[in-house]
Amino acid sequence: MRVRTFLLMTGAAAVTAAAAYGYAVRPWWRSWGVDSAASEASFPGDDLVADATAVDTRTIEIAAPPAAVWPWLVQMGYGRAGWYSYDAMDMRGKSADAIHPEWQSLSEGDLVPVAPDSGFVVRLIEPGRVLVLYGDDALFREQAEKSRVAREAAEAVEETPANLKAVGTMMPSMPGFAASWAFVLEPFDGGIHTRLVERLRFHASGEQKGMDAFLSAFGFGVFVMLRKQMLGIRDRAERALEAEAAAPAAAAGPELNAAPSPEPAAT
Repeated sequence: MRVRTFLLMTGAAAVTAAAAYGYAVRPWWRSWGVDSAASEASFPGDDLVADATAVDTRTIEIAAPPAAVWPWLVQMGYGRAGWYSYDAMDMRGKSADAIHPEWQSLSEGDLVPVAPDSGFVVRLIEPGRVLVLYGDDALFREQAEKSRVAREAAEAVEETPANLKAVGTMMPSMPGFAASWAFVLEPFDGGIHTRLVERLRFHASGEQKGMDAFLSAFGFGVFVMLRKQMLGIRDRAERALEAEAAAPAAAAGPELNAAPSPEPAAT
């Protein structure tokens, strides 16, 4: 009797936990920083994955204008400025803490690498406002094949770090995998502040056993990385703006910043 009661209580607890996750936890990380209206709004690039299995929308407010945030987006990528997230997971080395002029050129059709042999393609770019990246299983397989051919031809190809090999093989293996990743900069407070919106639309066929559970775990892992990324972009943009504002005062010299000498007393 006690065993039966224990099993019933355990089952009830599991059902309750699953319900709480489904109704509270998952909606929270899928729409971190936004209200329901914003999460249901349309954003540039939505049409690239029209039949999305999951749609995540997240925002963060940045005390800097869009022009001060945009350079940090343009230079993202493996072998470039990084992703401003947990570098041990998605980088070799450390994400940049400064704007690099050599990484400020980006056009539609360019590759934004996630590893030495793979990356997302720029599908839409509006400087200062919108950057949309796209990738699918066919694209990643094509990139992997090009890398294999280059290695067989004894061409110099950087070895993919161990921390990125799992990602490089996991996404192409998902049936029907496709993802659009949009970064949208919305000015507010008269243009002196920015709302950074990240919209991720993801599709994968659910035919494989356990695919729903896998995609849920995968999605939460993506959230952890992207939340850190958004905080990293915010902190870098705000620090750079503060440093720029402080530079003229520092360059003026102590003699210009000192308090004026008192007038001599009248005699």
